[in-house]
Amino acid sequence: MKSATKTAVKNAGTAIAAGEVDSARLAVRGALIALDRAAAKGVIHPNNAARRKSRLLLKYNAAIAALQVPGEEKPAPKRATTAKASTKRAAKKPAARKTKK
Repeated sequence: MKSATKTAVKNAGTAIAAGEVDSARLAVRGALIALDRAAAKGVIHPNNAARRKSRLLLKYNAAIAALQVPGEEKPAPKRATTAKASTKRAAKKPAARKTKK
């Protein structure tokens, strides 16, 4: 049961990476079913199954979105400059020292 689940997830990832929409959809669906079945039988923890399903669907949705809009890219999120980051770190209070009794 566990190896069949791993194989289903691996095949889904391969289909997503290949960019085959129809086969990826079927493979992802099969992997989700396999993960649910493994969690129901106690082979893997339910949170483990949920985490794997979430990651798989994120990959699938990102691949589908990339195929739908190939020319446009989202701008990278703005990050704090190094001066601001160092100022924030310096503004924190130092950790309290433990005293011996």
